Amino acid sequence: MTKLTLISSAIFSVLCSQSALAATVTGKVMDDKNQPIKNASIHVHGKNQSVKSNDLGEFAIEIDANSQLHISKDNYIDSRIAVTESSNNLSVSLKPTSVETVVVYASALHKNSLEMISPVSVLSGDELRNKSKPTLGETLKGLPGVNASYFGPVSSSPIIRGLDGPRVKITQNGLDASDASRIGPDHATSSDSLAAEQIEVLRGPSTLLYGSGAIGGVVNVVDNRIPTSNIDELTGAAEYSHDTVSNANTVAAKLETGNEGFNFHFDGTKRSGDDYQTPNFTITDDDGDVEKEDSVENTFIDSETLNFGTSYVGEHLTVGFSYGSIDTDYGIPGHEHHHDHEGETEEEHAEHEDEAAEEPVYAHLEQDRWQGLVSYALHNNWIETINLRVGYTDYSHSEIEDGEIGTTFKNKTTEARLNVEHKFADWHGMMGYHYSDSDYDAIGEEAFTPASVTTTNALYLLEEREFGDITIELGARVEDYKIESQITAHEHSHDEVEIDHSDEETIGYNESFTNLSASAGAIWQYKPGHSIATSISHSERAPLSAELLSNGLHIATGTYELGLGYNIEDNEAHFEPENIKQETSTNLDLSFRRFSGDFGYTVNFFYNDIKNFYFQENTGLVYDEEDGLESAIGAHDDAVAVYQFTSKDAELYGIEFDAHYQVTPSAMVKVFGDSTRAKLKDDEGNLPRIPANKLGSELQYDLGDLQLTLTGTHYFDQNDVTAFETQTDGYTLFDAQANYQLGLGSVDAQLYINVDNITDELGFVHSSFIKDKAPLPGRNFRFGVRGYF
Repeated sequence: MTKLTLISSAIFSVLCSQSALAATVTGKVMDDKNQPIKNASIHVHGKNQSVKSNDLGEFAIEIDANSQLHISKDNYIDSRIAVTESSNNLSVSLKPTSVETVVVYASALHKNSLEMISPVSVLSGDELRNKSKPTLGETLKGLPGVNASYFGPVSSSPIIRGLDGPRVKITQNGLDASDASRIGPDHATSSDSLAAEQIEVLRGPSTLLYGSGAIGGVVNVVDNRIPTSNIDELTGAAEYSHDTVSNANTVAAKLETGNEGFNFHFDGTKRSGDDYQTPNFTITDDDGDVEKEDSVENTFIDSETLNFGTSYVGEHLTVGFSYGSIDTDYGIPGHEHHHDHEGETEEEHAEHEDEAAEEPVYAHLEQDRWQGLVSYALHNNWIETINLRVGYTDYSHSEIEDGEIGTTFKNKTTEARLNVEHKFADWHGMMGYHYSDSDYDAIGEEAFTPASVTTTNALYLLEEREFGDITIELGARVEDYKIESQITAHEHSHDEVEIDHSDEETIGYNESFTNLSASAGAIWQYKPGHSIATSISHSERAPLSAELLSNGLHIATGTYELGLGYNIEDNEAHFEPENIKQETSTNLDLSFRRFSGDFGYTVNFFYNDIKNFYFQENTGLVYDEEDGLESAIGAHDDAVAVYQFTSKDAELYGIEFDAHYQVTPSAMVKVFGDSTRAKLKDDEGNLPRIPANKLGSELQYDLGDLQLTLTGTHYFDQNDVTAFETQTDGYTLFDAQANYQLGLGSVDAQLYINVDNITDELGFVHSSFIKDKAPLPGRNFRFGVRGYF
């Protein structure tokens, strides 16, 4: 309570402070050939004022003393200029760039993609709309260093440099998505790429701002549901598309308007599709029979999203609120229940098989999400802005079996992030406080993780300073992480026929961890359009409840899971959560970039040394419903393997790159790829389900109103496997796109057709838990039309 009172007092005193007088600054924006640049954006750093340059490149804007102007234009390198009230008749020169520059909202310091010290990729504009898929994983998997977990096309999460799940933070406008996708790969992410303005992927640890859940990277979905700049007229967009591979139809719409500082936003999507088609492949069922398939059963989707928001944007104060809802049904492929057919007649066996086929297991996902924003920009003060974002998410994921709810996973999350941006002497930075409370519960026969409450409180500091052509960045974060749960203690033994629930004991578990993170980095712009960036970071992560407390059958992955807190003795599992050590990462990044002229590239090298790396290891035991835990030797056919979370030292290293060459004003060629090596130290073997390396190329060609793109990506064989996983053969995918601009007066409209997997190649995703049962989709034609007004 004291902490909230201090924060409220600070904000109140700021709001009551007097403003300095404004002045008008004029200037002209020119290119490197001294020609005027029209429609360049001139924005006052930390404020909401922005203007556009006219046909002669001229502009006039009101500023405060000691302000900074941010001047940007597509296909040019951004410029930042310090100005005072007496500044006038400025001459701004922008140099052309061979890559698009966009502001990275997840950076917190308003940096664009070329100024970032840590490697970052941003999908926005037409590129995002052309590559958008129903899931984040499939949308982003073509980026260097990014792959997808792939539990069918309706549940696919991003993997960054071989790390996924609890090590990749998925956020919406900087706040946690707060779904259950980190509990299991069959749980879809709740973030919607169809309505996003841009999607940012920060590679490497980003724990300073986003916490221990970002030890591997951050995926930030940016939307305009709380408008942060004034909207002066009614604008909107609409899109319809059809996919042939799953007979899917998607409709999306957006409307925005505003008046005298008040702004309103609405967007919604609806998508429905059937099971997706694949090239012919074979499946071996539990009875050893081999069947040929040309589709993946139970991969349908029926989804609706609805979001609205409003804001008031003044000269200093911005206040906003948004609400979003998701209602989705989707099939869960490979989600099979094991039945004991011993002693059954052929008729009874066939009856059970027919029942299973008629009643596929599917998920019903519901989410209500509220977000709020309060931002105040100061005049001529060492504190530039105070920004408070709050969010509350009520998430529910129910698995429907035989028409009834079998298991429900719930997660209610409250989150708040207070940032104070400041400038002190030659240092510019951000200090902040981050609070998160996650109330997780699982009810039903597949509730393999007990209910828990996880609370974090953190303070962080991020500072940067320029030394000529070199910018250095320093940061630190201290995080108090607390987990509370009630553990039902019972033992699974080899001679146990039935659990006597009357003998179960409930143990109250409470544990706290202090996670420390720190980083240092620098970027050297050694000549215009060329830079070298390097960073080193130390990050600590405490285990999630699923990693620590799991004890149950996880049907989706076909395994019995035990957490770090359990100890197995004589085929019996005992809850003994002692000496649980944090996962500690030391990560080094080195990047080389060129982004001027007709040729550009980005090459990133990384090395990640992780102590106490949490992962699931096959115990050599199996679980049977009648016998509990027992040796895999001579076990019943329906028994499933027992995997336990353990911790060992590991290292991950590799390279990711993309290069492009503007062959002619109408043609561009790109080459991209990545390679990740992930293994345990001391020659203890490889880490499981690490994505295969990839190499790709893309050709873009413009013919007036027609834009053509052809992409080919080769995924190499993955032979670096553990003792309990199989190798995966490589495959090559070819995709094509054609967009045609329609001239419809004030409406900017496009007709498009995408052809995915042109050659109908059969491909299996090595990182998938069900790779043999769910190959990638076959040839797909996607037709669509989109319009903007």
